Amino acid sequence: MDLLTTLVDKGLRRELPTREEALAVLATSDDDLLDVVAAAGKVRRRWFGRRVKLNYLVNLKSGLCPEDCSYCSQRLGSKAEILKYTWLKPEQASEAAAAGVAGGAKRVCIVASGRGPTDRDVDRVSQTIAAIKEQNEGVEVCACLGLLSDGQAARLRAAGADAYNHNLNTSEATYGDITTTHTYADRVETVQQAQAAGLSACSGLIAGMGESDADLVDVVFALRALDPDSVPVNFLIPFEGTPLAKEWNLTPQRALRILAMVRFVCPDVEVRLAGGREVHLRSMQPLALHLANSIFLGDYLTSEGQAGKDDLAMIADAGFEVEGTDTTTLPEHRADALAGGGCGGHGGGGCGPCGDGEAAEPAVRAESVPAPAEEVRNEGAPAAAPAGEARTDLVSVRRRGAGTELPPNA
Repeated sequence: MDLLTTLVDKGLRRELPTREEALAVLATSDDDLLDVVAAAGKVRRRWFGRRVKLNYLVNLKSGLCPEDCSYCSQRLGSKAEILKYTWLKPEQASEAAAAGVAGGAKRVCIVASGRGPTDRDVDRVSQTIAAIKEQNEGVEVCACLGLLSDGQAARLRAAGADAYNHNLNTSEATYGDITTTHTYADRVETVQQAQAAGLSACSGLIAGMGESDADLVDVVFALRALDPDSVPVNFLIPFEGTPLAKEWNLTPQRALRILAMVRFVCPDVEVRLAGGREVHLRSMQPLALHLANSIFLGDYLTSEGQAGKDDLAMIADAGFEVEGTDTTTLPEHRADALAGGGCGGHGGGGCGPCGDGEAAEPAVRAESVPAPAEEVRNEGAPAAAPAGEARTDLVSVRRRGAGTELPPNA
C-alpha cells in the first residue's frame, strides 16, 4: 500500500504526515489492519526497539472535583459510586509507589483530583516527591495535579519532579462540548508552563467520546505542535453516572488504527497505551504493543484494569522486554534536547511553543488485597454482533473497591 510506505518513510525521518494521510490511516479497512500495524510497528521499533516502559499510578486524592469533564467519574455532579478520599500522606504515597516499582515500573505518576493545586498543595506534593525518590532509587516521578499557576511548575521541578501530565483530551473545536469549567487554551498553557520549567511534558488524548476522525487528527496534530515527550492514548471508559456513560463507540480494530495514526504523527515520542485498553482492545492488546512503547500497569483511578502480572506476561509472550531504569526511554536526539532545555522535536533541538482524565492512569493492585468481584455482563454466551460494531456485552466497567474493603491505591 503506497500510503503505508510513505508513512513509514516519513516516520523514520521524523517528518510530519499530511492531514490527509493521517485521516487515511483511520479510514483503512479491517482487511488492511495487520498491514497498518506492521507499518507503524517499523516506526516504533526504529526509535524504541522492543522496549516497553512501565508506569505506575499513585492516586493522591480521589473524587469531589469541581470541574465538569464529561468523561470523568470524579466530575462535579457525578453519580458514579467511586472511592473518595483526601490527600495521602507522603509516607503512604511512597509505600504505594514502592509496590509499583517492585513490579517493574520505571515511572511513578502521582495524581490528584481538582481544578489545580494551591501553593500549599504544591508543598505537600513536593514532600511526597522527595519521599518517593528517597525510597526508590532511579525512579521517575510525573505529577498530574490539574491546571498550574505561575511558578508552580518550577517549584515541582525543584522538588525533584521529572515530568508533568496534562492531557488535551480532544480537539479544540469540540472541547467545549466535553468541559465547560475550563478551556482548551488553559490546558495548552499548563503544558507549556511545564516545558518552560524544564519538566518533561506528558499530554495525550481520550478517544471514543463521539468525536469524528477529523477531531482525532486535529488533537494529535495539536499534540505534535506542542511536542510533549509522552503521549498517553486513552480510550473512554463509559462510567455509569457520567454524561458519556452510553458512548460505546470503539472496536479493537478502530483502537488499533487510532494508535497507528498517533505513532505516524508522533514517531519518536513515547506513545503510552493508557486507560480503557482492557475494555476496548481486549484480546487484541498484544498487537497494540507494536504501536505503543509504554503502558500503565494494573488498575486505573476509579476502575479496575488488568492485573499487573498479566500485563508482564503479555509483554513477554508478545516478544517485548520491560525497559530498565538504566535505559533512557527517549531517542538520543530528544533526550539530549530535553536535558538542554529544548524539546527535541525540531531537528536541531530548538523549539517555539515548548491527562487528568478519568481514563488516564492505572495502578497495580497489591497482591495482599483480594481483587474486587467482577461484574461481567456476558454471563452465558453473548449473541454475535455485526462486524465493525462496538460490543458492550463483552467487558463491563468494574469499579475499584466495589463490594470490598479495598483501601486507596491498593
